[in-house]
This record gives sequence, C-alpha cells and structure tokens, in this order.
Amino acid sequence: MATETIYYDNKIVRNFAIATAIWGIIGMLVGLIIAIKLFAPNFLGFIPELSYGRLRPLHTNAVVFAFAGNAIFLGIYYSLQRLCKSRMWSDTLSKLNFWGWQAIIVSAVFTLPLGYTQSKEYAELEWPIAIAIAVVWVIFGLNMMMTIYNRRVKHMYVAIWFYIATFITVAILHIVNNLVLPVDMLKSYSAFAGVQDALVQWWYGHNAVAFFLTTPFLGIMYYFIPKAANRPIFSYRLSIVHFWALIFIYIWAGPHHLLYTALPGWAQSLGVVFSVMLIAPSWGGMINGLFTLRGAWDRVRQDPVLKFMVVGVTAYGMATFEGPMMSFKSVNAITHYTDYVISHVHTAALGWNGGLTFAMLYFIVPRIFGTKIYSLKMANFHFWAATMGMVIYVIPIYWGSVIQSLMWKEFTAEGTLMYPNFMETVTHLIPMYIARTIGGGLYITGVIVGSFNLFMTMKSGRLIADEKAEVPELVRQSAERKESTFHRWLESKPTLFTILTTVAVLIGGIVEYVPTVLVSSNIPTIESVQPYTPLELEGRDIYIAEGCLGCHSQMIRPFRSETERYGEYSKAGEFVYDRPFLWGSKRTGPDLHRVGGKYPDSWHYMHFMDPSSTSPGSIMPAYPWFATQNTRVESIPAKIRTLQRLGVPYADGFDQQAIDHYREQAEAIAQGLADSGFEVSWDSKMVAMIAYMQRLGTDISANADRADVVPLRTSAGASNEPSTAEAVSY
Repeated sequence: MATETIYYDNKIVRNFAIATAIWGIIGMLVGLIIAIKLFAPNFLGFIPELSYGRLRPLHTNAVVFAFAGNAIFLGIYYSLQRLCKSRMWSDTLSKLNFWGWQAIIVSAVFTLPLGYTQSKEYAELEWPIAIAIAVVWVIFGLNMMMTIYNRRVKHMYVAIWFYIATFITVAILHIVNNLVLPVDMLKSYSAFAGVQDALVQWWYGHNAVAFFLTTPFLGIMYYFIPKAANRPIFSYRLSIVHFWALIFIYIWAGPHHLLYTALPGWAQSLGVVFSVMLIAPSWGGMINGLFTLRGAWDRVRQDPVLKFMVVGVTAYGMATFEGPMMSFKSVNAITHYTDYVISHVHTAALGWNGGLTFAMLYFIVPRIFGTKIYSLKMANFHFWAATMGMVIYVIPIYWGSVIQSLMWKEFTAEGTLMYPNFMETVTHLIPMYIARTIGGGLYITGVIVGSFNLFMTMKSGRLIADEKAEVPELVRQSAERKESTFHRWLESKPTLFTILTTVAVLIGGIVEYVPTVLVSSNIPTIESVQPYTPLELEGRDIYIAEGCLGCHSQMIRPFRSETERYGEYSKAGEFVYDRPFLWGSKRTGPDLHRVGGKYPDSWHYMHFMDPSSTSPGSIMPAYPWFATQNTRVESIPAKIRTLQRLGVPYADGFDQQAIDHYREQAEAIAQGLADSGFEVSWDSKMVAMIAYMQRLGTDISANADRADVVPLRTSAGASNEPSTAEAVSY
C-alpha cells in the first residue's frame, strides 16, 4: 500500500499538557482554601476578594474549565491526529484555541473574585467572557471537524463519536443558557426568570457535567485504555449502544436537580425517569473500559497509566450509579441541599476526571518528549496520594451530610422540631469539614509531586515538535464497498453522523423545555407579587456578587420539617421577577426565602458584621465591608431600563425616578439603624443588603400591601398585572 509522510503537531499537545498541570494546581489550591474557610470562616482575613462566596465559583471554574478543559483539548489534540492519520487541519486555529482558552481562564481569575458573576452554576462568567467562550469553542470545533473530514482512514473510531457529541452539545447548551441582556460591560440580566431560568440552568448545568466532564473523557477512555493496555476495546457493539443511548438519555435528566421545587411536576417526573435509565449506558461504558483490561492486570500493578485508568473508570461507575439513585424522590429528599452532592461531584471530579487526566499526562508526556517517565516512585506516590486523598475527602462528607439531613427532619414526641436552631446541625459537620480538608490536602500534594515528575520528564527529553508518521495515502473511490452494518457505513459519513447526533440531543431538550420556557402562560402568577424596588434590586445584585447563594437556598420544599422551620413552602409565581433565579444547591446556612420581617434591621447589621454575635457557632464569614463600601447608585436607571426591556412591568419613565425612590427607602433604613446605635451611609452596601433580606418572602404574607412597592407600567389606565381571575390564589 502506498504511504505518505505527515507530521503530527506535538507542540500544541505539549502546551495543553503544561496548562493542565498548572491550572490543576491553582484550581485545587483555591479549593483547599475554601475548604478551610468552612471551619475557619475568617481565614485569610476580611478581604472581599478572598471571601468564601467569591472564591467558590473561581474554584469550580478553575477545576472544570481550566484543569478539565485543558485536559480535554490535550486528549483530543493528541488522539485525533493519530485516529485520523492526519495533522490538525490548521496550526493557526490550534494556537487560537490554546491562547484564547487561557485568556478566558485568566479573565475568570480577575472577574470572579471582584464579584462579577451571573451566579449560575458552571456559567458564572459574565456576557463578554461567555461570548469569548463561544468563539473559542467554535474555533476548536471547526479545527476538529475539518481534521475529521481530512482523515486518511475511512471509518471514525468510537472516540471521535464522543468528541463530535461534545462539540455540538456544549455549543447548544452554552448559547441557550447565556441568553442575557447586558446592563453594562460586566453586568447583565438573564433572558429567563424564575422557574424558566431554573429549568434552563439545570438543563445546562447537568449536561455541562454530561457533555463537558463525561463524553469527552469517555472518548479519551476509548482511545487511551486500548493504547495503554495494548489490547482492542472489549466490545464494538457495546460502544455503539453506549454512545447513542447516553447522548439521547442524558439531555433529559436535568430536572432531577429541581425535585420538590416549584418546577412543574411533569418535568420533575421526566427528569427522574431518564436519570434512572442512565444507569444502563453509563455502566455499559464502564464495563467496556474495565473489560478491555482483561489479561493486562499484571501490568496494572506496575504501570501508573493503567492504575489511574482503573481508578478513573471505577469512579465513573460509582458516580453514574449514585447520580440516578439520588434522582429518586425519596433519596433526593435526604441528599438535596446537603453536602452529599459535594461528595458525589468530587467522587467524579477527583476520581474520574482527575484519574483519566493524570493517566493521559503520564502516557503522553514521555512519548512526545522521546524519553521515559522521570520517576516511577513519584508516579506511584501520586497515585496513592490521589486515591487515598479522594477517599478521605468524600467519606466523611457523605456521612456528615446524611446525619445533618436527618437532623433537619427530626421531630420530638411532642411534634416539634428536635433541632429548631439550624446552627445545631452545622456544628456537627465541622469535624467532617476538617477531615475533608485533610483529604483534599493529600490529593493536591500528589498533584504537585506528579506535576514535578512530569516537568522533570520533559526536562530529561526533548520535544518532538513535529512527529513523523508514515500513513496510507488518501484514496477516494467512486464506488464504495457495501458495509456490513448501517452503523459501520455511518462511521464513514461525518456530516450525517453529526446531524443524527444533533437530533438525538435536541429531542429531549425540545420536549422537556419548550413547554415551560417558551410558553410563559404555563407559569402561574400571583397578584400580590411585585417587582423589586431599586434598593432591593441593588441588594439582590450584591447578594449575587458575594456568592451568598453558594450557602443559602431560597426554595422551601413542601416538607413538614421545612415549613415548620422556615414557613410556607415556595410557589412558582413568587419568582416571576427573579433574574437570575436563586434557589441554590446547598445549605451551609438556613434557607432565606421567608427571612423578610423575621428579624429587625439591627439584627441583620450585627449578623453581617459578626455572624457569631447573633448566631453562636456560625461558620458564616463576616462582611464588614458592607458598612464601608458604597453602591453605584448611578447604575440603577440602566438596570431598571434593562429589566423593562425584559418585560418587568415598571411604569414608563420609572428609570428617571429610580434613584430618588432608592434614596427614600434607603434613608429610612439608615435612620432606623442610627436609632439602634449603628451609623451607616444610606448608599452603603449594608443598607441595600438589609432591604433585600427584609423583602424576601413578604409578597404572599399577610402584610403583602407594602408601602414601598414600585408602580407598575400602565396603558390607558389599565394595569399590566394579571387580573384576579388570571392570578393563582394560594
């Protein structure tokens, strides 16, 4: 057979390998810091940029998009060239992909600690950065697809199927979830509100895990396990079932993050059904990976690449069993809003994503530098530190979170809450938080040692920047031999394959999300619910900027234990003006949806200045800068105009009155604080935050007729509010 010489681009692979290691260390160090802050809340002092609420999204973005994202590009750029027997289509696009992605990560490092955030899980970055992500992702996808079209082998290997699904689905998810209307260069409001925003976010959030942290790593698994074990994949047929079942089912499962919330029941039920179905394809992939290693177990004991692969695939199996189990309502009632979710996520992140990433690095780096791994002892230490660190991290939190959830729900024989003080349930977790920090510290120690080992491996060799390879000449035949199966034929048709993949992904999204998101009449309204006043709106934006939703929920579920503790359960119509929604995912502190009017303004002032003064044993950090930092009052009119464009019924011309309205309400609060002995400026962040806290949950209370309600838009004397007949009466 005639051959030709090509040269694989290893320079781009080297760049992504270095970026993966560096960002991994940085992201995990930030994670270690916030883990310490959970039992030492004022660790690192009272610096706003280093507070828990601002660092938490930086940690998740650094680990997900910087560490795992660079690892995805590393694996794809290395494997795709060899699977297609072709150099990447464009070296220029490869470089733009690399440097563009690093620039996005650096922008996150600067904006998130400064409080510029959309607040949505895994989608915190503000609109200019979100646009940059879309552009860089398209650059990557174009380079990848053109390389596939220029391949010198007829059929696309299974890993490529997963790479295509990743590119298509992440693009769709990212664009839809980032539909916002900008206020200025670093502030925007979501195009969706309340229930609709929650559904769109968890359609994105769950499937960001599915199609950013799962499908590309499955492609990596299908390439690197056979290569490292020097054995063919266990079952070609199983890989077909695994791929198509996974991408079709996964997209439906997002609503399982919203069980027992104000989301319509039919959507919750669909989320549960498809989540349970996910066990089959997920475990099919795990079995395919582990069974490929049959006959290679002796090598597993010696080879750090195979060790990390085994732990990674096993962790994938554990996490993909646990996720569907957590979607059962009876289980979700115990695990949701607790740290159980944190352990579940870290089992996957540290074991699955971390395991496959380090396996790749140990496989690729010696090969592209033409040398052997610098130290097997260091690699083995890294493996055991990572494995034991993960175990020590997750087990205490699993245990503690179940205990806390049961404490939330426990009643005395007289029918009252056994632990009415939320702090009693928090203090029980502190030993578990300390144990988690020890496990996380051990894991990152292994990462640092492993990164040093990889650096020394690079230093001991020399980069083969353009790796020479003899590949078959590309031959185009006018009449192709008939394939044995339809799928075998489909593997030679990248355009059709991509179209069918897109259709499989879109079906679930269209059926599940269109009725709720695009048909606004399906969301009930409540006549007494009014838009936020300018002061309350500013307070809400501060709440978002400080990351308060990372510890507090605003969603009271219809459980007796929750209504006894917090008040009336939450209704869908209460959130129609919430852009974005703030239902939360975890309760490190109590739910806040009915906190309005529960405490005087002076209590909130003291609580922000020193939480332990009002809540002994609290692990909430202090926010003394609220009293000294002022708000940007001049930005209020632009915020009102933006919300008006999104349909919030402020009266015409209210943007011109907004600052006066803001000052009037703020001065009343400031005067009340002064009467209690606390001097604070009317335009301080403290006053705005207190106003927002006092608003929460009051719209459907007995005193819903509030004097500070803002006027609604009117037309020919008719109110834009729903009529009594249209409103839902609770």
